[in-house]
Amino acid sequence: MSIQSVTRALSILSLFSAAKTHLGISEIGKALNLSNPTVHGLVRTLRENGFLSQDPGTKKYCLGIRNYELGHYFLGSSRVYQVGAVGTHRLAQTTGLNTRLAMRDGDAVVVILLVYSRPERFRYFQVGPRVPNYCTGLGKAILAWLPPDELADYLERIRLTPYTPRTITDRKRLLEDLEQARMRGYSIDREEVVPGLVCAAAPIFDQSGKPIAAVSISSGTDLLGLDNISELTDELIQTSTEISYSLGYHQNIIAMKD
Repeated sequence: MSIQSVTRALSILSLFSAAKTHLGISEIGKALNLSNPTVHGLVRTLRENGFLSQDPGTKKYCLGIRNYELGHYFLGSSRVYQVGAVGTHRLAQTTGLNTRLAMRDGDAVVVILLVYSRPERFRYFQVGPRVPNYCTGLGKAILAWLPPDELADYLERIRLTPYTPRTITDRKRLLEDLEQARMRGYSIDREEVVPGLVCAAAPIFDQSGKPIAAVSISSGTDLLGLDNISELTDELIQTSTEISYSLGYHQNIIAMKD
């Protein structure tokens, strides 16, 4: 049995995102269909415990530093992060591209590590941390290796909303794209979520063979394009395989490139 006040407090925290960093009482109430007095009480409790902070100028609320602290504790306990961080850093060095390590979370993936190959690339494409499955390299790397029934359930639930003109919004085309990913061993995001961003990603499996995470290489079209992407994916596939092995999965899980 869920506790209503706890559920409501967690719902308030879940409203914050990269697009909504500051929210007022009325905005929160409208989003959750709660009265302003109810929101005031919940927000006050969250603020007193460090989960929310109030901007003295606008009087709106933002996430508190306690959330950041808990995020670090999560990384310290995450086996995927522990065994994947070194490989993700090495992949950035060997390819000269930005790399991401992400974990599956329901119908999306959450980026838990972003490595910039060079400091000047910091300006490129702030993506995430939560990104959709169907239009990102990281997400499609997981979808491509799901059991057919799980993939079918996912496609029934999700709405294929276009983020760019290149986003695949046709289910048949998406299934064909995922089949191609399985054949070559990695997925490709062709500017499907952010204009100008190209990404290749390979799945990471747990001991039972479930795709639970993915690792990617990405950059702008000036550095990474469909004409040279295959030249860099050997290192990508090797990295994802090594991480999977470290998580206890020792079968021949990833098809090699043609």
